[in-house]
Amino acid sequence: MKPPAGAKSNSPQPPSGAPRRAQAAAAPDAAPGMAEEQAPAPSEPSVPAGPSRPLPPPKPLGNKGSDFKAGDHVVYPTHGVGQVQGIETMQAAGLELKVIVVTFEENRMTLRVPLGKAATAGLRMLANKDMMGEALETLKGRARIKRTMWSRRAQEYEQKINSGDPVQIAEVVRDLHRNAGQPDQSFSERQIYELAMDRLAAEVAALDRTDKAAAMTKLLEHLKQG
Repeated sequence: MKPPAGAKSNSPQPPSGAPRRAQAAAAPDAAPGMAEEQAPAPSEPSVPAGPSRPLPPPKPLGNKGSDFKAGDHVVYPTHGVGQVQGIETMQAAGLELKVIVVTFEENRMTLRVPLGKAATAGLRMLANKDMMGEALETLKGRARIKRTMWSRRAQEYEQKINSGDPVQIAEVVRDLHRNAGQPDQSFSERQIYELAMDRLAAEVAALDRTDKAAAMTKLLEHLKQG
C-alpha cells in the first residue's frame, strides 16, 4: 500500500550525495562468492635475497699509454687478446687526441683507446710468468660453488671474465669445469665456461707463442690435476 503523499518513510535512506563506494560498503554481504572470484590470487611469498658480497677489485694490470708500441700483444678486458697497430692522432671536438689502435683478428674488430686513458680502461700488456703461473695453479684447486641463485652467480662470473685478470678468469674455468662422471653443465653454464676458457687460452697461446688449441690442451692438463 502506498504511503500518502508527503508522508515520511520510517526506513533510513542514504543521502543523495553519498558516494557509491560508501553505499557499496554499507550493503550486506549478499554474494560472498562473487567477491572471492573478483579478488586477485595471492602471490607467492618472496624470499628475501641474502646480502651479496662485492667482488674484490681487479689487480692493477693497466700500463701507461707510452708503454705500448706497434706489434705488441695486449689484453683489453672485454675483448681479450689483441695486437697494437700503432698510435694515431684523431680530431675530436676540435682537439687533437692520440689513440692506441688495437685490432682483434678473431673478432675482426678495431679498437681505439685514448692514450691517456689506457690504464683506466684496463688495456695492458700480456701477463708476466708469475701472474700466469698463479692462474694455472688456480685451475688445480677445488671448485668453489656458492649456494646462491644461478643468475647471481652468472653475473659474478661475467664480471670476473670482463675484469681482464687471468687469475679471476681461471677461477671461472675451475668452478664451471666438469670432469668425466660429473653432472653436465647447463646451456648458460657452458656458454660462460667456454668464454672464460677462450679468453684464458688466447693469452696463454700469445705468451707461449703457440695456437689456441695447444693452449687449451695445456689448460685441460692443469684442470685434471685438480
